[in-house]
Amino acid sequence: MNYQSILAEIQNEIKPLFKEGKVANYIPALQKANPNDFAMSIVTIDGNEYHIGCSDKNFSIQSISKVFTFTLALENYSKELYKKVGHEPSGDPFNSLVQLEYENGIPRNPFINAGAIVTTDSLISKYKDDTFSQVLKFIKKTSNNNTINFDNEIFKSELEHGYRNLSLINLMKSFKNIDNDTKKVIETYFQQCSIMMNTKQLAHSMLFLANHGRQPITNEIIINEAKAKRINSLMLTCGHYDASGDFAYKVGLPGKSGVGGGIVAVVPKKMALCVYSPKLNKQGNSLIGTKALELFTTKTGLSIF
Repeated sequence: MNYQSILAEIQNEIKPLFKEGKVANYIPALQKANPNDFAMSIVTIDGNEYHIGCSDKNFSIQSISKVFTFTLALENYSKELYKKVGHEPSGDPFNSLVQLEYENGIPRNPFINAGAIVTTDSLISKYKDDTFSQVLKFIKKTSNNNTINFDNEIFKSELEHGYRNLSLINLMKSFKNIDNDTKKVIETYFQQCSIMMNTKQLAHSMLFLANHGRQPITNEIIINEAKAKRINSLMLTCGHYDASGDFAYKVGLPGKSGVGGGIVAVVPKKMALCVYSPKLNKQGNSLIGTKALELFTTKTGLSIF
């Protein structure tokens, strides 16, 4: 299959969609993204790479970071983690307070904001002041790239405007589901969301989930096969918030989006993909990125269904 020509077809077919969607504006620093940016990368588990668009351009990974923190927390706590965060789809927006209130401060899954804040809290219990550097080190390991870092301007912008996330953490603290200092937890959470990567690096970083937990390029076991299966299943059912069912229906791959405009996806035993386009749909997922992945699975037949 000629993946490079398929990427070129996709790039051509998504052009009319650039009139739709809008760049995230609730974090002012994210508004600076170029609304016409587009990139898509494929990395196969045997090391072949295919890229199109601005695939070297770094962007804020935002909620894609939740895959890494959940993986680290699952590795450290295994089933114990599920006492603090569930593994069911939420059906609500990613920053909803309503469900959290009537479910006693236990978030539905680790990919909504409340759930990711809980996983960050659990990592702070383990790594203390070294938590963010451990998260960054882990991302460098999964992507086999030591140049990755975070953007201080985006981090500060999130700190200044993250009122909803502050509400979430305080609500969970009132239910005794946050063990550490809320300021430290929320700062670490915002910092991990501000990590900057490009589609090439992100596709590499997801290869371990396409390969039963083993990074195929370095041959390093990142996580065991059973846990990799669970992470993939949660990416399929919860990776796109209240649009997760729609993404599974149209794309049919485990994936995770971020409001920075990135989406990662996994084709088990074959490849990892990443697409970037910063204009979002109503659910906060990349509008063009979602369509590009739908076109990819339609053209290649590489869906899990």
